[in-house]
Amino acid sequence: MSLPLSILDLAPIVEGSDAASALRQSIALAQHAEKLGYRRFWVAEHHNMDGVASSATAVLIGQLAAATSTIRVGSGGIMLPNHAPLTVAEAFGTLATLFPDRIDLGLGRAPGTDQPTMRALRRHLSTAAEDRFAEDVVELQTLLGPPREGQIVRAIPGQGTEVPIWLLGSSLYSAQLAAYLGLPFAFASHFAPDLLQQALDIYRAQYRPSEKHPRPYAMVGLNVIVADSDAQAKYLFSSLQQRFLGMQRGQRGPLPRPVDSMDGLWSAGEKAGVERMLAESLVGSPDSVRSGLAATRERTGADELIVACAVHDFAARLRSYELLAGL
Repeated sequence: MSLPLSILDLAPIVEGSDAASALRQSIALAQHAEKLGYRRFWVAEHHNMDGVASSATAVLIGQLAAATSTIRVGSGGIMLPNHAPLTVAEAFGTLATLFPDRIDLGLGRAPGTDQPTMRALRRHLSTAAEDRFAEDVVELQTLLGPPREGQIVRAIPGQGTEVPIWLLGSSLYSAQLAAYLGLPFAFASHFAPDLLQQALDIYRAQYRPSEKHPRPYAMVGLNVIVADSDAQAKYLFSSLQQRFLGMQRGQRGPLPRPVDSMDGLWSAGEKAGVERMLAESLVGSPDSVRSGLAATRERTGADELIVACAVHDFAARLRSYELLAGL
């Protein structure tokens, strides 16, 4: 399809495997994505999660960029409340210096973890960090922008690299801030779809053109699993359904193996909750997913789609992205 496609990868640690394998597979997937023509390959910051190996996000981005040559690599996202803007500017300034015109900096407002881990990250357990988000984004823009007369604190490397900044969100706040600052916006509808259309409407209606982005640019997150048949795709999808069922129960762990049926694993209420969280998912054969992509594009007016594919078997994950690229 003509709509640009990108990949969001969490370096999933699957049941029966380990973090080392997850990281090697993410690198292999980025190389695969580059050959298939995907626009971006983003990884996300999460902490203290048995099923996610992308906690040191900037480090992993460096490895992904070094293993590829043309695809854009970045964060989807860096959880800015966990970091000083100067630290982020130096890390991504270093990446942009090593890999010019290939690095994206997506920023999130949530901590991406639990309260004990927030303490370990030296975060204060208050809303102060979140309340500083807009101020920190502007500070980060300044640190990555051209030098200013009298500027005392500089990011070296970083200053003048002007790494593209995206705001990410699953609510209306980041949509409003992205519109106010004239920045591209990505909505995390792959796990929090409820406010997708409202956020996009607000972003576009309130958008203030900026020098780099004269028009709004909206990316929509989707779960997409493509297989040779609808039945095979549904089977692969059960791993993600089990993960979200575990989240509802406060249980986290490696990405489970797929099962033939979810019946008996969840209650009616749990099934409804999982289906609501995974509402923005396209699962099926190439023909089924092709029609779903067209409907999503028509409904959202997305400028770009970023897809996650949490599949236990790595070969099936590679195959899904291959089939998707051919649509």
